[in-house]
Amino acid sequence: MKLRRTMLYVPGNNAGMMKDAHIYRSDSVMFDLEDSVSLAEKDTARFLVYNALSTLNYEGIETVVRINGLDTPFGREDIRAMVRAKPDVIRLPKTETAQDVIDVEKLLEKEEKAAGLEVGTIRMMAAIEGPLGVLNAYEIATASKRLIGIALGAEDFVTSMKTNRSPGGIELLFARSQILTAARAAGIYAIDTVYSDVNNEEGFLEEVKLIKQLGFDGKSVISPRQIQPVHNVFCPEEKDVEQAIRVIHAIKEAEAKNSGVISLNGKMIDKPIVDRARRVLEMAKASGMSIDESEEWDHE
Repeated sequence: MKLRRTMLYVPGNNAGMMKDAHIYRSDSVMFDLEDSVSLAEKDTARFLVYNALSTLNYEGIETVVRINGLDTPFGREDIRAMVRAKPDVIRLPKTETAQDVIDVEKLLEKEEKAAGLEVGTIRMMAAIEGPLGVLNAYEIATASKRLIGIALGAEDFVTSMKTNRSPGGIELLFARSQILTAARAAGIYAIDTVYSDVNNEEGFLEEVKLIKQLGFDGKSVISPRQIQPVHNVFCPEEKDVEQAIRVIHAIKEAEAKNSGVISLNGKMIDKPIVDRARRVLEMAKASGMSIDESEEWDHE
């Protein structure tokens, strides 16, 4: 199970931040060649990110590069350079249709062949940032086998919707639900948007709890200070782990007795409960929680 609870934004024109990005232990780091880089610095940022990926050791942390769109003068050159730098994932900005994904995939395949890489080496993620992309979320999510996830970009979305972001986030509820449902139907990850007010720790925590309850896999973050609070929210509580272990034990006992009826504390256990229990244990193990060896289970 791959954790993608946090994806830390790193401006592609900031060499110091790129050098130290891994020390904060986010699940992924995303080097940005798009919005955080001015037009005058696009080529410099591409060069810096290429060198960082080619020379630095990010100690197993997933590396992602957000390229410029193909509708700009920079997108194709971003792809050419980044394929040779070999990040784990290329993130598409402002994805509106499945064709946007297909167009980038074709260029990735061309450049992988030119660089002598196996086709499919570099994965993709699509950021959905406008109303058309939200309506096309499922088509986008299923446009390529390379796609590991889709992400919400809220600032452009709320501007397009002629509103702005509120503390409760009601204006994002449909977009979040649409993107999340599309990701689940496609069997890929769903990543929530950034929370830009780094000084509002209470508001940030409430939003993280909301997106976890909705079902998101993680959140894009813009400050190292935001990483640990997200990880804390997504880590299963001890009581949930204990309950999950009891559910798995009940399954094993029923199987040992050749019983088709599974119950725990007088309550029937059906497949959704079993699936949730297994996911809790997977999350606990992936998060580094210690589980007693006598309570280990086989989830295959």
